[in-house]
Amino acid sequence: MRNPNLHRAVICLAACTLGTAALSQDNAGGHVAIELNAVQPVDTACQISFVVKNSHAADIDQAVFEAVLFDTDGRVAQMTLFDFGTLPADRPRVRQFVVPGLACPSLGRLLINGAETCTGDALPAGACETGLALHSRTDIEVLG
Repeated sequence: MRNPNLHRAVICLAACTLGTAALSQDNAGGHVAIELNAVQPVDTACQISFVVKNSHAADIDQAVFEAVLFDTDGRVAQMTLFDFGTLPADRPRVRQFVVPGLACPSLGRLLINGAETCTGDALPAGACETGLALHSRTDIEVLG
């Protein structure tokens, strides 16, 4: 036998839970997430692959980040700029960069030092840096 009061209670609980989740996402605001996904040797260089997602409501027309690459002993190996290009709102993108003269096994850490460029219509101030989420699927630590 079906209990209509129980059915209404379940619907109400589901609606309240969804409303709370939506509210907490709105309070969190948009941000950029960068995941170091893979590194692969290419001749005398290292190819670095990222998955990046712009969770802002507006597209980012150009995002350029300054990166510092550290060797496994903790010394600065190189500083470079990674141009992630256009990042559409709420869609993941894969970007790959070949870093000449860098041996992948010697890469110990990667520091995102800040956003060199971050442009787009209707973006909040600091859109590429505020709440920047960094992750790694490799043994290489990513800092920011």
